[in-house]
Amino acid sequence: MNLVSPLEKVKGIGAKTGEQFALANLHTVGDLINFLPRAHEDFSHITAIADIAPGKATIKAKCEKIVTRPVRRGLRITTATLADDSGKLQAVWFNQPYRETQLKSGDEFYFSGEFEFNYNRYQLTNPSAEQVSDMPVQTDRVLPVYRSIKGLKTPLVRKILAELRPLITMLPETLPADIIKDEKLLSRSNALLAMHFPKTIEDIEKGRERLAFEELFELLLASQLNRQENARLEGWHIPFNQPVVKAFVKQLPFELTGAQRLAAWDILQDFEKQTPMNRLLQGDVGSGKTVVAGLAARQAAHEGFQTALMAPTEILASQHAETLQNLLSPFGVRVGLLTGSVKGAARQTLYRAIAEGEVEVVVGTHALIQEAVQFHKLGFVVIDEQHRFGVKQRQELLKKSHHMPHLLAMTATPIPRSLALTVYGELDISILNELPKGRKPIMTKTWSPNSRAQLYSLVDEEVTKGRQAYVICSLIDDNPDNEIKSVQAEYIKLQNSIFKHRRIGLLHGKLKSDEKERVMQQFTSGLLDILVSTTVVEVGVDVPNATVMLIEDADRFGLSQLHQLRGRVGRSVHQSYCYLITSTSAKPTQRLREVEKSNDGFYLAEVDLKLRGPGEIYGHAQHGALNLQIASLGDTKLIARAQRTARAFVESGDSLLKYKELASRVQHYQRLTTLN
Repeated sequence: MNLVSPLEKVKGIGAKTGEQFALANLHTVGDLINFLPRAHEDFSHITAIADIAPGKATIKAKCEKIVTRPVRRGLRITTATLADDSGKLQAVWFNQPYRETQLKSGDEFYFSGEFEFNYNRYQLTNPSAEQVSDMPVQTDRVLPVYRSIKGLKTPLVRKILAELRPLITMLPETLPADIIKDEKLLSRSNALLAMHFPKTIEDIEKGRERLAFEELFELLLASQLNRQENARLEGWHIPFNQPVVKAFVKQLPFELTGAQRLAAWDILQDFEKQTPMNRLLQGDVGSGKTVVAGLAARQAAHEGFQTALMAPTEILASQHAETLQNLLSPFGVRVGLLTGSVKGAARQTLYRAIAEGEVEVVVGTHALIQEAVQFHKLGFVVIDEQHRFGVKQRQELLKKSHHMPHLLAMTATPIPRSLALTVYGELDISILNELPKGRKPIMTKTWSPNSRAQLYSLVDEEVTKGRQAYVICSLIDDNPDNEIKSVQAEYIKLQNSIFKHRRIGLLHGKLKSDEKERVMQQFTSGLLDILVSTTVVEVGVDVPNATVMLIEDADRFGLSQLHQLRGRVGRSVHQSYCYLITSTSAKPTQRLREVEKSNDGFYLAEVDLKLRGPGEIYGHAQHGALNLQIASLGDTKLIARAQRTARAFVESGDSLLKYKELASRVQHYQRLTTLN
């Protein structure tokens, strides 16, 4: 038996259970050993019901009575009366109707959960339930709980891992011995034993520390090695020309912020180096990233180089093209727009102009990476909202140059420091943390759905002043099984009743490109008062006259997304407002309270990382492949340790090839995050 043995070879796994594991994507012994618990339940301290106090509690009791009832569409509540020799209490579960079948047997269970005051009484909320007879005899009552993928049950996982325990004790080491010693880490086998068969909570912490350190070390080592490889590449030399830059800055209709000046200087210095730039420009919504990119594109064009700017949507690409056209045309720099909407003869003409160098700045969507697009001399590549593009797409664009072009990745999603060190570790980072002069903070308030009438009158007041408003919904079509407001239904309701005296437009992703363009153009030019939309306006849409952002079912959006949507207003000297309507009249979530409290995207990014993990910030496809099971990208202390160790390992000249398993995982991360 070894790590690549199929699970069917393990005692206790027949055809049916093998199928269950396969559905959960667990096929080999190694897959199961590395399938770490999502939590641990501590059943070592049992409280009698008569002695229970508010807070986390574990009791040993039988279920006397249990019932499940629907409360509203999509929510079922299961309530039970639990009893031991000292007394009785209520337990409640939300959307866990299977508890009824589980607990009706009359057997004794351990229940562990929060004992708290809810719905006018004290009760145990969403407790876990472990049958006493299922407890392993030699247990210390600290039990692992595994993710229930495709119905895979925790007791089955525990049972099969118990069969594999002897193999786990003999697992070879994957980290260099001196790193384990210097960092005072458990061996890999002891760390896995501590996670799957803990005796105490301290065991779990030590096991978690070792495995989390290893995950971060692999990621950071990959990023250090990528940096080394980037330093060996040869890029285009674009010399700094002070009069050209000064003339560009002088003709701007506004003054650059200090942060914009610093970021531009970073880029212009990178242009002069032998190695290609690999820089991330992160700035809060409305901080002026496009102007910085425009300044750099002007410098590149003056030296005979082309710039390509790739954006994730046609709307955003069109806006960038328009902004750059306004910034660069006074200097005779030609800007071209290449999206799916440019067809036929116009497309062929643009292809030819790009190939012959007549167009110095090309803005586009994925259309830029098609084979037909040939550049004359591509020296500078800008990728906006870069976490929305896969690594492969970025590489396709970078390939369209004889030398490696300079790369500037831009994002309006502020990246927490810990994520910047790990996932973006191979990039140099410039930050725009100042808003242009004259901008006022956006006033943000959470509203109950019961207060709509009052809220609509506030929106109407703003429109009367000549301003415009967004109304954001999360679904396109009305869905009878879902209470989330659909954009279609909301549009009809507002148009036919509340705002029938106003000009209203509808925008969503299912509209054809030219239709989207038309609606957006109408809103931008002031022909519409209110735009009812999905989140397609989340990034890059710039309508300075819009001062109200009303978000329906705001509690169902991510924190970063709410902040991005809010950034569509507050883009002029007028006071702007963001109204967050909750889906129920329950108290607002922590996410909504944080958005209400702060306009600072960098602060909110740190909070979002703690609340939801790195998925949204990093990009879903790539985050899936990141596959960090244990490490938290919010653990800055452990990240700093792993970063220091990775740097020391690279500097020591020790060969990664000596550590086979470590090498294969580091290479996986190198392919995943590399930009070149």
